[in-house]
This record gives sequence, C-alpha cells and structure tokens, in this order.
Amino acid sequence: MCNVKKMPKEKPQHAMVQEKDLDKKRHVELKMDQALLLIQNELLGTSLSVYWTSECCYHCLYQSLVNVSRSGKPGKPSVAAVAVSTQHGSVLQLNETLGEKHVCRLEYKFGEFGNYSLLVKRPSNGVSEVTCDLVVNNKPVDSNLPVTVAFLTGLAVIIAVSLLRFLLSLDDFNDWISKAIHSRETDRLINSELGSPSRADPLCGDPQPEVWRPSSPPLRLRCVDTFRGIALILMVFVNYGGGRYWYFKHASWNGLTVADLVFPWFVFIMGTSIFLSMTSILQRGCSKFRLLGKIAWRSLLLICMGIVIVNPNYCLGPLSWDKVRIPGVLQRLGVTYLVVALLELLFAKPVPENCTSERSCSFLRDIVTSWPQWLFILMLESIWLCLTFFLPVPGCPTGYLGPGGIGDWGKFPNCTGGAAGYIDRVLLGDDHLYQHPSSAVLYHSKVAYDPEGILGTINSIVIAFWGVQAGKILLYYKDQTKDILMRFAAWFCILGLASVALTKASENEGFIPVNKNLWSLSYVTTLSSLAFFILLVLYPIVDVKGLWTGTPFFYPGMNSILVYVGHEVFQNYFPFQWKLGDNQSHREHLTQNLVATALWVFIAYVLYKKKVFWKI
Repeated sequence: MCNVKKMPKEKPQHAMVQEKDLDKKRHVELKMDQALLLIQNELLGTSLSVYWTSECCYHCLYQSLVNVSRSGKPGKPSVAAVAVSTQHGSVLQLNETLGEKHVCRLEYKFGEFGNYSLLVKRPSNGVSEVTCDLVVNNKPVDSNLPVTVAFLTGLAVIIAVSLLRFLLSLDDFNDWISKAIHSRETDRLINSELGSPSRADPLCGDPQPEVWRPSSPPLRLRCVDTFRGIALILMVFVNYGGGRYWYFKHASWNGLTVADLVFPWFVFIMGTSIFLSMTSILQRGCSKFRLLGKIAWRSLLLICMGIVIVNPNYCLGPLSWDKVRIPGVLQRLGVTYLVVALLELLFAKPVPENCTSERSCSFLRDIVTSWPQWLFILMLESIWLCLTFFLPVPGCPTGYLGPGGIGDWGKFPNCTGGAAGYIDRVLLGDDHLYQHPSSAVLYHSKVAYDPEGILGTINSIVIAFWGVQAGKILLYYKDQTKDILMRFAAWFCILGLASVALTKASENEGFIPVNKNLWSLSYVTTLSSLAFFILLVLYPIVDVKGLWTGTPFFYPGMNSILVYVGHEVFQNYFPFQWKLGDNQSHREHLTQNLVATALWVFIAYVLYKKKVFWKI
C-alpha cells in the first residue's frame, strides 16, 4: 500500500521527529534538478532497501538508491537522506533488506530543491500492512519560471518590433511621424535600425526581382533563409546548454525534445537550398562538370572542418588520430550534401517556365519529373530497413532498436543501437565514435555509440531529399500560391500519418519508434512532416503577404556555416561564457545561453549589413 500526501504548509504530528536527529541526515548537497528525500523507517526490526528508476526509462532495471536501517525504538525512526532526480517522474520501490519482501511502491514527480519525507510505518490500529506516506516539508522552486519569462519577453519584443514596422509601412502613420521628427532621421530609422532588405535589395551580390525568370537572377525566398535561421539558432542555444533544462537536451533514447528537432530541419532546408541554387546556376549556363567540382570541394570542406575544427573529442585532451571522432554533424552534412546534390545534378531537367501546354506539367509534375531520384531514395531506404532489421549482430537479437544498458530489463547491455552501433564499431572502431551518447545518462549504456553514424546517414539523405521536393514545389509552382500551400499541406498530412502508423501513436510501442540516435524512419517522417508545416506557415506570411521579414532569424540563416563553426570554436570564450555566481541555477545558465545565442544573431546581422557571407 502506498499513500501520497502533499502537505506544503506543515507536517502532521505523526510525521514529526526530533530536529537534532534529522540534522545529521540532511547534509546532502543538492545539485540542479534534484530534491532532498528523507526516508524515515519506523518499522521495528526491519531494515529497508530502496530502489529507483525513472518513469521515462523504458523497461529498465531498478537501481539501488539507499539502504535504511531498522528503527531502534517505537516513535524514533531511522532516517536516511538521499538526493532524487526532478527531471522526470520517479518510481521508488521499497523492499525488506532480508528476503527482499516487497513493502511498497511509489510514483511521484519531485520538484527541484524541494524537501520531502517518506514515512514508512505500520498503523497503530493493529493493521499489519505497511503504509508509505509522502510529506512535503519544503515546497520546491518553480524551475521553469525563467523559461516562461524569457519566452514571453522575447515574444513581446518580436510583436512590438513587427507592429512598429507595420505602422511605419503605413503612409498615414509615416506622415504623422514625419511631422514629429526630422524626415532625414525618419529615413535613417526605417532604413537602418528597423529596416531589412526588400526583394529589390541586393542579397549576396544579386538583386531579387519579384518574379523569378530563367534569364534573370534567381528569386531568393526569405522563408527558406528564415527557416534555416530558426533551426540554426535553436541549434546554437541547445549546444550552449539550453539553460540546463532536460527538454533542451537530446532524448535519452526514444521520443523527442526541442534539441532533437533542429538538426533534421537544418538538413531538410539544406535539401531545399540545393535544388534552388543548383537550378539557378545551371540556368546561368554553368556546365555540369564544373558544378560537380564545386559540389565535391564543398563536401570535402564540410567533412574536414567537422573532423579537424569542431571535433568533440577535443574535450578528452590533445588528440591523436587514434582518438579522433570520425562521424559528426558537419561530416554528416557533407556526405548528405554530396549524395543529394549529385543525384539532382545527374538527373537535372530544365524547369518549365510555362506549363500550360507541356505534358511534363501534370498535377504531380514535381514528383513525376523526379522518378529516377525517387527510385534511388527508395533503394537507399530499403537498404536501411534490411540492415536495421535483418543484419545479425553478435550477442544481440536481430532487429534490436533499444539502448542497451539497463533497458529491456538489462538483457542486452552491450547492444546499444543494434545494427547501427555494430556497423560503426566494426568499420570505424570504438575510439573513433562519440564517447558520451545520450543513452548513457538514463540507461547507463557502456559501449560507445555515435548518433551521427554510418547507417543513420542514409535517413539523413532521405530527409534532405524531401527538402529537395519542397524546393521543387516552390519553383515549379512559383506563381501559384494556392498550389504551393496545398502541396505543403498534403506532404504534412501524408508524412504525419506515416509517422502515426510506424509508431502506433506511442513513444516506445510502435514498429519503429521516433529516435534521434538512430535517425529512425519514423523520426525522419515526423520531422519532415513538421518541416512542411513550418514552410506552410512561413511562406504565405514571409514571402506572399510580407507580414514578417523573418527578423531576427533571417540573418543567421544567411550565414549558417559561419555561425555554426563560430559558435563551436568560441563556445568557451568570453563573452559567450563566463563564471556563474551559482552554477546550480537554471536562471543563470539560461541567461548565459540566451546572451551567447543573441550575440551570434547580432554578429550575423552586422555581417549581413556589411555584405560579408562565408560560403564554401
């Protein structure tokens, strides 16, 4: 039997114990995302073993938390103090130490820096059954308050600036402002602090006409750069720590957090940019052979920068080749870019300017004209499915998709990632993989596992290809806003329904769970579906109606490689990081990470105004 009582104001008389006895037990140094739990054992002659697991740890073995000695005298409990996690709900199981007889089980979501007492005793009414009552001694802090305040403040600033820009675009309001201040000063405000490039402004050295024509420079869609900037800024923020909140960290295994969204979105929009830029380059008369050289060089640079400049294994000390991590974010971007760009270059076809009389301009012309690419992508996905579910892995069940460690009741501790982990360990070696996978935190996995490994790169190519399809929709139907939105909505629904079918609308029980570490098929369909939805929202707001310019995300989106590499290289330098007064405060970490992220937005803005763009 387990009773849970929340009594924040005062403790009941039967829970009171002498403070001098408890003071000796309370000296537990609490860290961020922890609470203090005092387990008071009033059972005479019975010591307790307390075990713990997280409710987010799927099919996990219980881990030993603390042992509580038996009570010596009636009314004088034996007390043990222990720190418990507050990130997710906790499951506590209490057993008698001798014989491991079950006493009680408790499920509870503790609050950060809260103080709790768990009273274990037998009622005085003669009932032999043990009761476990949870009492709140001191209320926890609201650790999510800083995030709420920061979000509302940022939203208010964006709304205020957008409203001011809208008012400045109105002639009547502009005339009224002109009467209040000097007209020259008004022009300076509009064109400088509050301004951003219009479609007629030069962008990367090219003017942006309202309508794209094959004989003229290409239309640069602000929604594409805005989407890229959103993904990039979120990536910078979570890489800097995200205020040390669990939902700004990667999921331990199955499931999604904010941190799991950004990389596939970046890959998706890279695919969109590949098609738009390649089409314009070919339209300007560049030969395919010359473009092939540019593709190969850019891919090589991305891979080399990932291995040499932003290699996370530098945290292990000076690196030799024996300890260099070979996979990585930029490495995956390089390989993905190479495959998708080559695929489009090999089967590139002229984009029809007028589709009224051409057979190729059917209702599904953006798909029909790409049938060789679709065939190649389906072949790649078949390879992923076959290797994932049919490759024999020594000591592991075939088709295993779990985290290993204490997951799956501890039956497969060294099987982290199944076929994906096995392929990386065989082809690359343990020392060349990521040494601190997210599964190690909750599932206590012991083997090296790389979330940017070889097998997952196949699905990275797939999500980039869906980004290419988004680019084809934007270009093939460039004068037909309704058709563009209909197709974005259709892909959003189709891929969303595919995700529901693959996952059975559950986190862990589906055929293929959503999993960032594996880059599972359902992960790709889910994130691609969300990407189409974001374009469905951004395109009419940014490019059609002009209600939002994409500020401030547009600017880092225009200099994505520089911002990404820069934030990795200068992460530990002032002013992006400084010594905190309280290292266990979410508020201080959040402030530091927001300031660092905002600085990169400002740097991107300055570089944009100076027309400095780092292209590789």
